[in-house]
Amino acid sequence: MIKKVLIADDEKNMRWAINKTLKKVGYQVIEASNGEECLKLYNQVSPDLILLDYKMPIVDGMSVLEKIKKTDSQVPVIMITAFGDTKSAIKAMKLGAFDYITKPFDLEKLKTLIKNALNIDDLKEQVNTLKTELKEKSNSEIIGKSPQLQKLLTTIKKVAPTVATVLITGESGTGKEVLANAIHYNSARQDMPFIKVNCGAIPENLIESELFGHEKGAFTGATTRKKGKFELAHGGTIFLDEIGELPKNLQVKLLRVIQQQEIERVGGEETIEIDTRIIAATNKNLAEQMSKGLFREDLYYRLNVVPIYLPPLRKRKEDIPLLIGHFLEKMSNELGRGKLEIDEQALQLLLNYRWKGNIRELQNLIERIVIMSDSNLITVKDIPQDLTQDQDQQPRRWQLPSEGISLEKLEKDLIQQALSKASNNKTQAAKLLNISRQALLYRIEKHKLT
Repeated sequence: MIKKVLIADDEKNMRWAINKTLKKVGYQVIEASNGEECLKLYNQVSPDLILLDYKMPIVDGMSVLEKIKKTDSQVPVIMITAFGDTKSAIKAMKLGAFDYITKPFDLEKLKTLIKNALNIDDLKEQVNTLKTELKEKSNSEIIGKSPQLQKLLTTIKKVAPTVATVLITGESGTGKEVLANAIHYNSARQDMPFIKVNCGAIPENLIESELFGHEKGAFTGATTRKKGKFELAHGGTIFLDEIGELPKNLQVKLLRVIQQQEIERVGGEETIEIDTRIIAATNKNLAEQMSKGLFREDLYYRLNVVPIYLPPLRKRKEDIPLLIGHFLEKMSNELGRGKLEIDEQALQLLLNYRWKGNIRELQNLIERIVIMSDSNLITVKDIPQDLTQDQDQQPRRWQLPSEGISLEKLEKDLIQQALSKASNNKTQAAKLLNISRQALLYRIEKHKLT
């Protein structure tokens, strides 16, 4: 895309020289002979960069810069100043100018300055786009229509704008990290770091250094100073996953961080102030951990300012079809396979499964099925045998209709079905009903089915 450069200078020869140089390298150049014309053209053409002379008639360059920066703080402005006028240059930089160049200047140097300014502007745009995508992604990952999930979304909206410490609890695979992401990227800290730490994955002898950093020579192998995760998360959010695995001696130090918002590196004496929001998560019962003396009660209450419980997938089954749809769409985009779907029978099978691994298990299963299948329609034959076998072992629970039911009629109907399936073989029918042959014969006579 051709970049537009607006030149504002009252010297016609200067504008001509710059115009000629910039057009040669592919820029579209627009000229203004004074500050008033510059402001008018700025509103009309929306330039990608402005070259602005400090001394101009009607409206001077500094006033133009001030007005432009109030309207659009992102557009890069390079000020042109007289030789030795450092005061004006410093003032322009304070008002938001990208840089300045003094007359007389080398046109090659100006080209380099313009190129650098536009490159940085492009990078800023890319960063802003990525931030927007991250925020949208963090929200789009929370999928479902169940009352439990809707309640969670309401909680996120209330909690995200605050600096309150959050404790997320729930089984493995329920999406605790996704929830932490959503809280961070919907907060005022969204442009600052989001640092993740799995407290259960770091060896006990290294976790203190990982969290709080260390000084050079603090221990064998500490050849340089290293910042810890809390320092790296300064101004942003730190997500402490599996907080229940944190060693008891480090729980005291974490408590101090929460209370005083300061840390000390391992082997150091300097106290470092930090501004870091804490979101913690665990799949453990911390109340039980406290009763066993494995988790500090005072730390628990400091972390549990805003408690959020993520229910297991088996308790919000109405979310399963939406999650499957999301994973299928994701796989379709990744593999370029066209629209991927699941038939009703296969869906019913997945709805009845227990999902011990929750959303993570469901996602892994869908990915495996799609990769192994040649068809774009998932059917029962695509469901792994171990899943169907596990389902067969689950005890079935009869749902009592709201209007009630006749137990006698139900028993009679079940016996008739069993006899039909067993081709009237009483021994086989009794096995289907999990009763003795004598008990079946008694009920056959009772319901006059002979």
